[in-house]
Amino acid sequence: MTFQDPNAESGNPLGMDGIEFVEFATSRPQEFGGLLQAMGFLPIARHRSREVTLYRQGSMNLIVNAHPEPLPGLASPGDTPVVSAIALRVRDAAHAWGRALELGAWEMPTRASAMELNIPGIHGVGESLIYFVDRYRDFSIYDVDFVQLPGCNHHPPALAGLHYFGVVQAVLSGRAVDWIDFYQSLFGFSVLLGGQHFGILPRGTLLESPCHKFYLQIIEPPPGSEDVPWDEQLLRVGFGAPDVVAATQALRQQGVVFVDRDSLQPTAKGALTQVYLGGVAFELVASHLQPASVRAA
Repeated sequence: MTFQDPNAESGNPLGMDGIEFVEFATSRPQEFGGLLQAMGFLPIARHRSREVTLYRQGSMNLIVNAHPEPLPGLASPGDTPVVSAIALRVRDAAHAWGRALELGAWEMPTRASAMELNIPGIHGVGESLIYFVDRYRDFSIYDVDFVQLPGCNHHPPALAGLHYFGVVQAVLSGRAVDWIDFYQSLFGFSVLLGGQHFGILPRGTLLESPCHKFYLQIIEPPPGSEDVPWDEQLLRVGFGAPDVVAATQALRQQGVVFVDRDSLQPTAKGALTQVYLGGVAFELVASHLQPASVRAA
């Protein structure tokens, strides 16, 4: 039986309101932190009991998880940073979690300690997790779980107006339909019709969030790539920019290197950074989106 919320907005059953944070897992937090700072993020807080750091710029929260003891059933962080979790802002986290389980999602393992919030969530693609967060306004999850770093700006402005635009998810050949159904059924995502895409990497299927604040891109292995290693995973984060050319210039001044060849040259539509730390890259996309709201200090 499907749980029905009589107060749910049409097309947005969870009252989704954007991305609260993206989490990367890595055993090289200092090196990855240096890259994040070049991308405009600043470290603002550390977790009370784990090797976890909160970075921020503008409306974006980004968590670096280097804790050596993972959640049960998950691997320890490796050298190459990987997107390990996405936290979705929702109206009611408990309701969102319960509805997802009723629709067939897998419950994620939890490990809440003293002075920590137990954030509900489910398994995503590969070893990734999807969290549900309803504390993101005057009182947030960071007020309980994290200790602010002294002497830093806890709300640093976004470099060149950067904000979360979307996340790219790699799936195995023939599995795109299953994952599209997963996001449509559980969260209310919709497929952009007519092959509409953004940026300079127009491949796969683009899904729009029901809150119209970010996208998911589902990609299968391209033809002729049978010998290329391909895993199901959250592959890459895309940052929206009101002016990609200006954002690219600003990031280059901070030492970020962009791919500059053939169809991957930076343009007004988008740009792709080089691969760092063995496998992590970021994408810029010309954005029409409004950044998520920034919580007051």
